[in-house]
Amino acid sequence: MISGHRVAVLIPAYDEEASLPGVLAAMPRAVVDEVVVVDNGSRDATAAVAARHGATVVQEPRRGYGAACLAGVRRLASGELPDIVLFVDADWNGDPAEVERVVGPVVAGTADLVIGARMGAENRSAMPWHARAGNRFVLELVRTLFGHRFADLGPFRAIRFTSLLALHMDDRDWGWTLQMQIRAAELGLRVLEVPVAHRRRAIGRSKISGSVTGSARAGAKMLYTLARERLATRS
Repeated sequence: MISGHRVAVLIPAYDEEASLPGVLAAMPRAVVDEVVVVDNGSRDATAAVAARHGATVVQEPRRGYGAACLAGVRRLASGELPDIVLFVDADWNGDPAEVERVVGPVVAGTADLVIGARMGAENRSAMPWHARAGNRFVLELVRTLFGHRFADLGPFRAIRFTSLLALHMDDRDWGWTLQMQIRAAELGLRVLEVPVAHRRRAIGRSKISGSVTGSARAGAKMLYTLARERLATRS
């Protein structure tokens, strides 16, 4: 527990038995109180690997990034409530020091949602061109349609648990991060972006940015989420 704040890490995972050990080992014990891995219908030993490394395992057979996140949130809400939830991808290859950097502003009470933003030339070179282009396009639409400016839609983020519940998240796919940012800004939450490093996967290939097709599918889901959230603000 950090400064009297209970921090839970939520990791959606699909066929990530090879990358999970490194991600789980990188979680700093001085900061993180609980790690929940949501097995999103994996065909490999993802669940067994997560359990062997001390994580709480939740099963969510219905595929979808948001579906996995929602299952993890329900699990956290059913036990000892965390003060802060940190979302981490199962292929995360970051610096453990960045965990505290992202969680820190929420602990300090200066932000409700902190997004680890992949900024700078080094990060851009680590992201495929199609992922960068899609990211910029969606963020420009957010600015045009909602008036909110963001630098990134990075999945590495921390949010106060009560704030997360207040957002009434319901996106079950790749629009999850986008929906969170739009709803947080619309609700008037304090949103902060802090720079974090973005490194290429050490093992395997990303299911989204690893191919043009994967990025296109995620982009289409985000466009649907944008339209849905825009219509909701008008009703």
